[in-house]
Amino acid sequence: MLRTCVIGMGHIGHNHARSYQHNPDAELVAVCDRNPERAAAASKVFGVPAYTDAETMLREQKPDIASVATGGFEYSSDHYEPTMQALRAGCHVLTEKPISNDLRLAEEMVAEAKRLGRCFGIDLNHRFTPAARQAKQWQLDGEIGTLLFLNMGLWIGRPEKLETPYYHMKALNPHSVDILRYFGGDIEEVHCFAMSAPGRNIYSTMSLNLKFACGAVGHLTSSYDIARGHPMERCEVAGLAGRLVFEDMWREATLYPAGNPVKKVYTNPVFGGFEGFYDTFDDRITSFVRQIRDGAKPEEIDGSGEAGLEASRVIHAAIRSLKTGLPVRVAEVHE
Repeated sequence: MLRTCVIGMGHIGHNHARSYQHNPDAELVAVCDRNPERAAAASKVFGVPAYTDAETMLREQKPDIASVATGGFEYSSDHYEPTMQALRAGCHVLTEKPISNDLRLAEEMVAEAKRLGRCFGIDLNHRFTPAARQAKQWQLDGEIGTLLFLNMGLWIGRPEKLETPYYHMKALNPHSVDILRYFGGDIEEVHCFAMSAPGRNIYSTMSLNLKFACGAVGHLTSSYDIARGHPMERCEVAGLAGRLVFEDMWREATLYPAGNPVKKVYTNPVFGGFEGFYDTFDDRITSFVRQIRDGAKPEEIDGSGEAGLEASRVIHAAIRSLKTGLPVRVAEVHE
């Protein structure tokens, strides 16, 4: 039984804690939030001790796994300190996306996990669904073949005022970039265009052209301007042998074999399938716990810290491209 804790007890932290309590291989032993009222409320909900200081909790409870679900500036500035504390306390760590709003700190987090031999994962939960795994299996089975292009769209309505012009690009697109990298591998170069919708204080809709290291090309469109209630996600992956379309994380994946009028479809089951967005958290956390239970090596972690870092590096390259108006090579971006 793996001892687990959660640092940061907002809505997302509650998702992590609930998943650990549902997992037969995990025991939730403590929660932590620097806000005393929020810590106390979480303690009451989950029936475990609450702390306002992460280092104290880590020292006293000695968890095997720590989830970091803190927020902060641009949603992720508070991830660095508790992640480093948990790694140094001997924990394997699952941190919320984005890994950090500061690439240099993200690089330090990944390097520290590697130095200490800890398993480090990021909650890139959009790929942790049966539909995503089925789509990936088609690719692994050779039913897509040599990649030609990948097109991704992700949009969700967020009309409120946000902190910085690049908030939408940094906070939403770790998911979309990770899905593109899941199927296409490393992204070599990007060229970004973006707009601010009327009344917005951010770049609220983005268009990003992509060149993959494998030679394929691609495109990403993301937006905070489309009202909730519509389908929100679509990824198209095309190769010489076929084309697949992966929609709304868990809803459906379709394979269109080249030259064959018969398609294959995975559809989320009515009974026993995913019922809502929380199930993606549960799947992702279950996967992390299972890998730790089974003795996975740090480099074997699905949705690793390095994957989270490289997704954010692509986004920072997009921001640099938007500022300069020029294509940017992703590997050259470190801040």
